[in-house]
Amino acid sequence: MRIGVLTGGGDCPGLNAAIRAVVRVAASANDDIIGFHHGWRGVVDGAASPLTTAETKGILQRGGTILGTARYHPDEHEGGTRAVLATVEQAGLHALIVLGGDGTLGSAKRLADAGVSIVGIPKTIDNDVSGTKRCIGFDTAMATAAEAIDRVQTTGESHDQLMVVEVMGRTTGWLAVCAGIAAGADAICLPEKPTDLDELAKAIQRRHDAGSSSSIVVVAEGALFQGPNGSSEGSAGTMVSTGLAKRTGYETRLTVLGHIQRGGTPTAYDRLLATNFGVAAIEAVHSKAFGTMVSVVDEEVELVSLDDVAAGARQVPSTLLEVAGRLTVG
Repeated sequence: MRIGVLTGGGDCPGLNAAIRAVVRVAASANDDIIGFHHGWRGVVDGAASPLTTAETKGILQRGGTILGTARYHPDEHEGGTRAVLATVEQAGLHALIVLGGDGTLGSAKRLADAGVSIVGIPKTIDNDVSGTKRCIGFDTAMATAAEAIDRVQTTGESHDQLMVVEVMGRTTGWLAVCAGIAAGADAICLPEKPTDLDELAKAIQRRHDAGSSSSIVVVAEGALFQGPNGSSEGSAGTMVSTGLAKRTGYETRLTVLGHIQRGGTPTAYDRLLATNFGVAAIEAVHSKAFGTMVSVVDEEVELVSLDDVAAGARQVPSTLLEVAGRLTVG
């Protein structure tokens, strides 16, 4: 078979491990793998090159993606869908394996409806693709964020400061909740549960009155706020940092982790997950199980319909929010 592979959306650790697995299993079945550069845009433009075991040797541990990536959705551009269909026909592709988050996989669903044979692989440090409990990149990003919070905490304790750490997560708080719990954060601000800055300030003051000299507040970039607090300008981290400094009078410092959460060497778990996903994707192609996405369900890798991605971002479950609530103030 002749199979195309692309990585779309933001980069994350583990993409190369999945690409490597796809290529290795395909080679054993005498498949030809074609890698498209910079996501769906590469398919539209016909920008591609062959992928072999020699070209993917040594990429298991590398972050990012050797194919490059872009936030481009062909169905949102005039002629984009026609261009994808034309490339698939001209390249003689039997299938496309698409690695992406909800945006890239949403386009995959619409192109599958248009007749393209597609198998999806979920990846995002936000861990919020519907239909799977784990996405490539999340474990590494969580470990990176937790380590950064640990480091910030020691500085806060040394200087008796209130430390605010902003992590990624525009629509869901998976990264903030999991990294916050793992690093022992004292408060967590999320998109799933609006924060009242007045109440949070009072809770932190009570904590300091009881003897604590510093506190750590982890903020998802898409955190929501109650009442007039939500009308303030600036990022979520800035709102929390300036808001708490004003209300408590404590010396406050803001750290925005930014893109360091998306880069670097993937953890062993992300390498394993990505490899399992890559193998499962090739097997799905050979079984002609198109219009599907590989996923983790009950700790097993299974196939689900690409329709599941259309359900929207997978929110942090109430049980995990309750755990966070029991361990934090506010």
